[in-house]
Amino acid sequence: MLKVAIDAMSGDGGTGVIVDAVRSVLSKRDDVHLILVGEPDRINQCIGSTPLPEGRFSVVASSEVVTMEDSAAVALRSKKKSSMRLAINLVKEGEADACVSAGNTGALMAISKFVLKTVRGIDRPAIAAIIPAIDGHTHMLDLGANVDSSARNLYQFALMGSILAQAVDGIKQPRVALLNIGSEDIKGNEQVKLAAPLLANSSLNYIGFAEGNEIYTDKVDVVVCDGFVGNVSLKTSEGVARMVSHYLKEEFKRSLWNKLVGLVARPVLKSFGNRIDPRKYNGASLLGLQGVVVKSHGSADAVAFANAIDIALLEIGHNLPSMIADRLGETLNAA
Repeated sequence: MLKVAIDAMSGDGGTGVIVDAVRSVLSKRDDVHLILVGEPDRINQCIGSTPLPEGRFSVVASSEVVTMEDSAAVALRSKKKSSMRLAINLVKEGEADACVSAGNTGALMAISKFVLKTVRGIDRPAIAAIIPAIDGHTHMLDLGANVDSSARNLYQFALMGSILAQAVDGIKQPRVALLNIGSEDIKGNEQVKLAAPLLANSSLNYIGFAEGNEIYTDKVDVVVCDGFVGNVSLKTSEGVARMVSHYLKEEFKRSLWNKLVGLVARPVLKSFGNRIDPRKYNGASLLGLQGVVVKSHGSADAVAFANAIDIALLEIGHNLPSMIADRLGETLNAA
C-alpha cells in the first residue's frame, strides 16, 4: 500500500477541494492510503455524507497552519505543529512515502530540506515541473526554489532532471539543455557560461543552449535554469495562455456569425483545451531531497490537486530519491 501524507489545510480552495481530490484518487486506485493532516473537524465536515473508502484513509490532527504570508523562517521555527510540518514529518518517520501540499512554496522547501535533508552530492533542492510541448512535454527546473544558482547548482539540476525524465518517461538518454538568451557560446550570464562545459563533459546527453521559444518544442526533454528565470518563464507562459483564451472568447462573442463559427469549432477548441489544460500538469517535484515532496499550485481545483497526488505516487513507484542518490554516487565515485 502506497502512503501519501496530504497537507489538508493548504491551497486557496481549502480542505473541501483537497478532500474531493482524495476521493477521486482513491476511487481510481486500490493500492493507495492517503493521510489527511489538518483539523479533524474541518476534514470530517468536508467528507460529509459521502464517506471515503474505509481503511483507505486516515486523519492526523494538527493545531497550526502555515499561511501564504508566513516567512520560511517563521514556518520552520514557530509552527512545528502545522499541517505542513507534520505531513513532512510523516515522510521522515517512514509513516508516509510522500507528502503533497498546496501551501507556501518557500516554507515547504525550507521545512522539507530541514526535516528530510538533501541527498549526498546535492547542495540545493530544485523545483521541477512538466511543461506541455509539441508531441509530449518538457521537464523544467528550477522553477523558484533557488533565485541565484551557481554553475555547480545548474549542473546538479541537470543531473536530477535527466534522472527524472528517465524514470517518468522511460527515455534512456534525455536531451538536456541550458536555458539561455541565445544559442551561441558567447551569450548568457557567467553562471550559464560556466555550467555549459560542466554539462558538456558529463555523461549527460547535453545538447547545448535552448532559447525561451524552444521550451515548448520537441527538441529538448529537460530545460535547466535558475529559479528566478524559471519562475518568470512559467508565470509568463501562464499569463499568455490566459490572454489567448480571453481573446478567443471575446472574438466568438463579437457577432452572431462568430458565435455560429464558435459552435462549429467547439469540438476542436475543446480538444485543444484538453491538451494544454494546466490542471493535467499540476504538481511540481522538490528534487534532491531524501524523500518525495510534491508542491501543488495554490489555486488548484480537485482535478489539479489529484494530479499532484498522482505525480507523488509515480515518484514513489520509481523510488526517485534513491535513483538520484545512486546516480550521484556513481558520478562522485567516478570523479
